[in-house]
Amino acid sequence: MKDIHAIKGKFYLRKVIAEGEHEHQDFKFAISDARKIARSISAFANNSGGRLLIGVKDNGVVAGVRNEEDIYVVEQAAQLYCRPAQTVDFTAIKGEEGAIVIRADIKQSLQRPVQASEPDGSWRAYYRVADENILATPLMVRAWKRKASGRPALFSLCEAEQTLIDALARNEILATEEIMRLCMLSQGAAEDMIVRLYALGIIDFRFVDRSFRIVGADPSGL
Repeated sequence: MKDIHAIKGKFYLRKVIAEGEHEHQDFKFAISDARKIARSISAFANNSGGRLLIGVKDNGVVAGVRNEEDIYVVEQAAQLYCRPAQTVDFTAIKGEEGAIVIRADIKQSLQRPVQASEPDGSWRAYYRVADENILATPLMVRAWKRKASGRPALFSLCEAEQTLIDALARNEILATEEIMRLCMLSQGAAEDMIVRLYALGIIDFRFVDRSFRIVGADPSGL
């Protein structure tokens, strides 16, 4: 199968499948839609990486891959339907009764956002949250691009920025609208501030109550 020799791993498969689908793992019974898989690749790459277990049903039953075409579709998704293109590493694992599962490993991207091509011709970025691929907000995409640009930013905080940082230091989790009221800023000014502070590594985004909100950055780094 595409020059990939299956390794024995039924105990390994039992272990990882028992974890269920989560932030770094997704089950795929079969691969047929490259654009849909591109969303998963985008979501993992924009987070801290993850793996697809191809040949595993949503309920954790190992069905095995049908043919090597699944690998080609994942490669197509990563190279043609992700921007920038991503590299996927494949490992064939032999499970119960000789069923073959393909583990497709996606690394965390050093250049966010990784966007996926949509049927309407647009490009959208996703982020992995628990067992879901969540559409990243335009503000997140803008902040990622600013940080990736490497443009220098003077480290001098205005009063509004210090007000926000003080609030986040109290472990507050704030939506953009709340930041606007707290700092008495327009939406445009609040978003500009969020982008700047994210690029400086001071704040981060967290998915809470079905939406992305602003939190203080983890001091250990992203």
